[in-house]
Amino acid sequence: MHPIVELAALLHPMPEPGTPDPADILADVREEVDRLRKEYADDLEATAFGTDTDPLIVALQKAQADKDAADRRIRTLLAYAREFHPPRRYSLSELGQACGYTFSGVRTAYGDSEVTLVQTQIGRTPRRPAEEQESP
Repeated sequence: MHPIVELAALLHPMPEPGTPDPADILADVREEVDRLRKEYADDLEATAFGTDTDPLIVALQKAQADKDAADRRIRTLLAYAREFHPPRRYSLSELGQACGYTFSGVRTAYGDSEVTLVQTQIGRTPRRPAEEQESP
């Protein structure tokens, strides 16, 4: 198997036996995974060829970019939960368990830039003034 096809298979695995539930959608799920694999392989090949970079290095760089994007989403969601979400505030413990952060990590995970982003996106002001917010 070609390395790019192998990388696509690693990152877009076929469903395990017995999944999905209900079993009658298995063919559709396999078809979707095949589509995702082809799309990923085509993109990986184009990027590797266009930058003259090893496909594995490109795959790792893409994974890192995905991880960074997920971290940004988590920080934005934490800012929303702690600064904007009405009517109840979530406990630091509850939020930490949900996103894999420690109690104190939740408190320092986001700063003014995330609060400003949330404010811009939802069109509301935070419950507390910006000067009282903590920065990471």
